[in-house]
Amino acid sequence: MSIFQNYNKEEENMKIELQYVTIRELCEGYTDNKEGGVFAYGGKLNVRPPYQREFVYSDAKRDAVIDTVFQGFPLNIMYWAKNADGTFEIIDGQQRTVSICQYVSGENPFEMRFFHNLQKDEIDRFLDYKLTVYMCEGDASEKLKWFERINIAGMELTKQELRNAVYSGPWVTDAKRYFSKTGCPAQMQASDYLKGSAIRQEYLETAITWKSKKNIDIYMAKHQNDANANNLWLYFVSVINWVEATFKKKTRYMKGIDWGTLYEKYKGQIFDADALDKEIKKLLLDDDVTNKAGIYYYVLTRDEKYLNIRAFSEAQKIKTYTAQDGICPICHEKFDISFMEADHITPWSQGGKTSDDNCQMLCRDCNRRKSNK
Repeated sequence: MSIFQNYNKEEENMKIELQYVTIRELCEGYTDNKEGGVFAYGGKLNVRPPYQREFVYSDAKRDAVIDTVFQGFPLNIMYWAKNADGTFEIIDGQQRTVSICQYVSGENPFEMRFFHNLQKDEIDRFLDYKLTVYMCEGDASEKLKWFERINIAGMELTKQELRNAVYSGPWVTDAKRYFSKTGCPAQMQASDYLKGSAIRQEYLETAITWKSKKNIDIYMAKHQNDANANNLWLYFVSVINWVEATFKKKTRYMKGIDWGTLYEKYKGQIFDADALDKEIKKLLLDDDVTNKAGIYYYVLTRDEKYLNIRAFSEAQKIKTYTAQDGICPICHEKFDISFMEADHITPWSQGGKTSDDNCQMLCRDCNRRKSNK
């Protein structure tokens, strides 16, 4: 079933028209202004409207688009939205469009040749290639519904990219300036603390998660029509400044930590940065600490669960059980090994290691009672 045979009552007013656009027509007037946007088709096609993601194609994917055109094979259908003033917006096909336009404008080579290196017949054959485009005409909310439906059915979008589409407006546009471009302020200041990619909207998602206390959709709906995202940016900077003031040295284990939650809980406390640095160094070298990222939670919360202290191996358990002859050293009863658990004689917090000489096998009840003390 075609996607156009599956729309609901709310979308019945959307007009659909199939057209063919040559690459020559598409690339006419192509411009890519980092702040002003990307336009093509004689300046009438907005290649990157507010709900669209940044350009994310790898070199291999971009080359695959160019090769498909040279081979004369069909590219996937593109979807444009027609505006009342006769201009257009890309609903789906931005990555292919930018790949083609960048190649024709001479930004990238293909198979070691730039576009201007081609013979005239090769140039004409490439420019005369016809793209299949569905022109969709409707109001703004209908365009967003089509964008979400098409991308769910086809290209994989991140949840935040879809949110940007649903809540598009001045706030999202300004937020993307801070968080969503290569070399954006968030990347320059906090890439050592964040996982993911700015252009896939993961930095933006993290910032909103921190600010909204994980109620992202509610936050974006509330601020959709705000003139700017200054409050989000200032909050994000406050979190990062706190992290850098609290922890003197950066490590690779700091990426992806829920700094926003830690900031909210501990921003009012005073920590000795030198003492924390010394303790963190020691914990990073401790083989029994298997979750190194958890060190940063532990030094603030003092909860050992974040460290995931290394457990005794099955071989160590069997060796200790055999040496004890199956007898629990606390209650002095004998048990099958399946009813016993390995325990640190000297707890890890007191310097005990996960070693043979620090292992004892306790029955479950005795181990529970010991752990609860």
